[in-house]
This record gives sequence, structure tokens and C-alpha cells, in this order.
Amino acid sequence: MSRSTPKVVVAHSSAWVIQTWLSFALSVGVTAIGIWHLPVDTWVKSFMAMGLLFSVGSAFSLSKTVRDQHEMEQLGARLDEARVAKMLSEHDPIAPPKL
Repeated sequence: MSRSTPKVVVAHSSAWVIQTWLSFALSVGVTAIGIWHLPVDTWVKSFMAMGLLFSVGSAFSLSKTVRDQHEMEQLGARLDEARVAKMLSEHDPIAPPKL
């Protein structure tokens, strides 16, 4: 008697995957080239390149964390739904209350 909504998994198209990877590579590449051509000392360029690498790494970590939290919320909702369905299936409204 459960009215669970079916989980719809939408796969990304190959065009979308290619576009996201190209966008990522282009943005990091152009920023790196911009840092390389700055008219400053090498230590300043190195510092900015290190900042770029840390920013990219933290962006990956953040996206993974957000994805994992979302998946855990979905899992928790499915577990709660299963508990309620089990309780409803075991409940007999005609039986006398147990004391």
C-alpha cells in the first residue's frame, strides 16, 4: 500500500559530458596561461598557480561533498518510507489493543 515514487535516473548525454570537460579544461588552461604571462616575478606567478590548484582541488571536494549529502538524504528518505510501510503492514486495526 506504499505510494513510493519511482526513482528516475537521467543519464547525461555525451554532448553534455564533453561540454563540461572542455569548459573545465579551457577555464583552467586560460587562467594558467594568464598567470604565466603576467609581468611579475616568478615567486608571484608560483603563488598564483598554487592558489589556482588549491581552488580547483577544493571545488572538486565541495562538489563531491554536496553529491554525497544529497545521496544520503535520498537514502534516509527511502529508509523512513520502508519503516512506515512495515509499520502499516503489521498494524491490524481490528485487533484489540495490547496492554
